[in-house]
Amino acid sequence: MIEFQQVSKEYSRDAVALRNISLTIKPGELIFLAGPSGAGKSTLLKMIAGIERPSSGTVSVNGQDIGKLKSGSIPYLRRKLGLILQDKGLLLDRSVLANVMLPLIVVSASASEAETRARTALEKVGLADKADAMPLALSGGEQQRVATARAIVNRPQIILADEPTAFLDRDNANKVISALKAFQSAGVTCIISSHDEQFLDQASRVIYLNHGQLCDSWQSSSMAA
Repeated sequence: MIEFQQVSKEYSRDAVALRNISLTIKPGELIFLAGPSGAGKSTLLKMIAGIERPSSGTVSVNGQDIGKLKSGSIPYLRRKLGLILQDKGLLLDRSVLANVMLPLIVVSASASEAETRARTALEKVGLADKADAMPLALSGGEQQRVATARAIVNRPQIILADEPTAFLDRDNANKVISALKAFQSAGVTCIISSHDEQFLDQASRVIYLNHGQLCDSWQSSSMAA
């Protein structure tokens, strides 16, 4: 489903985000990207979404070479993706419910279907009671969970989550991971970057990055068992 072939990303001679990355991610895997801050995890996720393009090498998603996609084709790629980025990108002039409904409205779902599915997504992340609130009335952690609900509402093929449990207490972090795992169990490919090592053993595979390089990749102990 996703393949990196000798991918590097350089912003300048002194700013290299990824160095010669080669890896393959199969459909339905639950991948955790581990490594310190600045390791290149966010850049790797953004390349899959077409937000960043490789400086060299190729990134393929469902057989499409991301580096060769025209800008007009990127929105169609992202319709199959659920994105949870550190910049949550919530629309501050719309309610929580309206924010979560947006991916469905974009693909011409009916208002009633969009609302029903959005409320279900909010329930999965423990925010059913915040549907009518405005984003600025929520805590940072609650905003993160709204972003998670928005990412899963359109039942994507791939979910890309950049530190989705950041700023969350343990109970709410578990709710977010449980929601993502539920989609993975239904066949959705989930790729999650995280500093929280307590979740690593729930992955199909852990990929460790450091200084933009792929340092290690291993199957989690629970999956190996």
